[in-house]
Amino acid sequence: MNTLTAGAPAPAFSLLDQNGETVSLNDFKGKKVLFYFYPKAMTPGCTVQAQGLRDTKAELDAHNVVVLGVSIDPVKRLGKFIERDNLNFTLLSDEDHAVADQFGVWGEKNFTPE
Repeated sequence: MNTLTAGAPAPAFSLLDQNGETVSLNDFKGKKVLFYFYPKAMTPGCTVQAQGLRDTKAELDAHNVVVLGVSIDPVKRLGKFIERDNLNFTLLSDEDHAVADQFGVWGEKNFTPE
Protein backbone atom coordinates (compact mmCIF):
# COMPACT_ATOMS: atom_id res chain seq x y z
CA MET A 1 0.00 0.00 0.00
CA ASN A 2 1.27 3.45 -0.93
CA THR A 3 1.10 6.12 1.72
CA LEU A 4 0.55 9.74 0.75
CA THR A 5 3.00 12.01 2.53
CA ALA A 6 2.55 15.61 3.63
CA GLY A 7 3.30 18.06 0.84
CA ALA A 8 2.96 15.46 -1.91
CA PRO A 9 0.40 16.24 -4.61
CA ALA A 10 -2.87 14.37 -4.25
CA PRO A 11 -3.42 11.62 -6.81
CA ALA A 12 -5.76 12.54 -9.66
CA PHE A 13 -9.18 10.92 -9.39
CA SER A 14 -12.61 10.80 -10.99
CA LEU A 15 -15.48 9.31 -8.99
CA LEU A 16 -19.27 9.42 -9.07
CA ASP A 17 -20.99 11.61 -6.51
CA GLN A 18 -24.29 11.01 -4.71
CA ASN A 19 -26.16 12.12 -7.87
CA GLY A 20 -24.23 9.88 -10.24
CA GLU A 21 -22.24 12.84 -11.63
CA THR A 22 -18.50 12.53 -12.24
CA VAL A 23 -16.30 14.58 -9.92
CA SER A 24 -12.57 14.98 -10.53
CA LEU A 25 -9.77 16.60 -8.58
CA ASN A 26 -9.27 19.00 -11.51
CA ASP A 27 -12.75 20.43 -10.79
CA PHE A 28 -11.31 22.16 -7.71
CA LYS A 29 -8.28 24.03 -9.04
CA GLY A 30 -7.62 27.10 -6.89
CA LYS A 31 -9.49 25.67 -3.90
CA LYS A 32 -8.41 23.75 -0.85
CA VAL A 33 -9.93 20.28 -0.73
CA LEU A 34 -10.62 18.44 2.50
CA PHE A 35 -10.73 14.90 1.13
CA TYR A 36 -11.70 12.39 3.79
CA PHE A 37 -12.33 8.67 3.69
CA TYR A 38 -14.89 6.88 5.84
CA PRO A 39 -15.68 3.16 5.99
CA LYS A 40 -19.47 3.07 5.52
CA ALA A 41 -22.30 5.56 5.28
CA MET A 42 -24.87 5.74 8.07
CA THR A 43 -22.77 3.93 10.66
CA PRO A 44 -22.41 5.60 14.08
CA GLY A 45 -18.83 6.86 13.81
CA CYS A 46 -19.11 7.93 10.18
CA THR A 47 -22.36 9.75 10.92
CA VAL A 48 -20.82 11.76 13.77
CA GLN A 49 -17.85 12.65 11.57
CA ALA A 50 -20.07 13.75 8.67
CA GLN A 51 -22.34 15.77 10.96
CA GLY A 52 -19.30 17.57 12.38
CA LEU A 53 -18.20 18.60 8.89
CA ARG A 54 -21.76 19.61 8.05
CA ASP A 55 -21.94 21.79 11.14
CA THR A 56 -18.66 23.59 10.36
CA LYS A 57 -19.31 24.12 6.64
CA ALA A 58 -19.70 27.92 6.93
CA GLU A 59 -16.27 28.17 8.55
CA LEU A 60 -14.74 25.88 5.92
CA ASP A 61 -16.38 27.93 3.13
CA ALA A 62 -14.86 31.09 4.61
CA HIS A 63 -11.41 29.51 4.11
CA ASN A 64 -12.21 28.37 0.55
CA VAL A 65 -12.27 24.70 1.60
CA VAL A 66 -14.35 22.16 -0.30
CA VAL A 67 -15.31 18.97 1.57
CA LEU A 68 -15.40 15.65 -0.28
CA GLY A 69 -16.24 12.46 1.61
CA VAL A 70 -15.23 9.14 0.04
CA SER A 71 -16.38 5.61 0.83
CA ILE A 72 -16.84 2.29 -0.91
CA ASP A 73 -20.61 2.74 -0.70
CA PRO A 74 -22.63 2.68 -3.92
CA VAL A 75 -24.00 5.99 -5.24
CA LYS A 76 -27.54 5.20 -4.09
CA ARG A 77 -26.46 4.78 -0.46
CA LEU A 78 -24.59 8.09 -0.54
CA GLY A 79 -27.74 9.92 -1.57
CA LYS A 80 -29.64 8.33 1.31
CA PHE A 81 -26.89 9.39 3.76
CA ILE A 82 -27.00 12.98 2.54
CA GLU A 83 -30.79 13.10 2.77
CA ARG A 84 -31.03 11.40 6.16
CA ASP A 85 -28.40 13.60 7.82
CA ASN A 86 -28.92 16.83 5.89
CA LEU A 87 -25.31 16.78 4.70
CA ASN A 88 -24.23 19.88 2.81
CA PHE A 89 -21.17 18.57 0.98
CA THR A 90 -20.34 16.06 -1.73
CA LEU A 91 -19.94 12.34 -1.12
CA LEU A 92 -18.07 10.16 -3.61
CA SER A 93 -18.37 6.46 -4.36
CA ASP A 94 -15.14 4.46 -4.57
CA GLU A 95 -16.71 0.99 -4.73
CA ASP A 96 -13.57 -0.75 -5.99
CA HIS A 97 -11.44 1.26 -3.50
CA ALA A 98 -9.03 2.26 -6.30
CA VAL A 99 -8.79 5.86 -5.07
CA ALA A 100 -8.42 4.76 -1.45
CA ASP A 101 -5.53 2.58 -2.63
CA GLN A 102 -3.93 5.58 -4.37
CA PHE A 103 -4.15 7.60 -1.15
CA GLY A 104 -2.81 4.69 0.92
CA VAL A 105 -5.85 4.37 3.15
CA TRP A 106 -7.23 1.00 2.05
CA GLY A 107 -6.14 -2.06 3.93
CA GLU A 108 -7.02 -4.66 6.45
CA LYS A 109 -8.27 -3.25 9.73
CA ASN A 110 -5.81 -3.84 12.56
CA PHE A 111 -6.74 -3.66 16.20
CA THR A 112 -3.65 -3.01 18.26
CA PRO A 113 -4.01 -3.31 22.03
CA GLU A 114 -2.45 -0.43 23.92
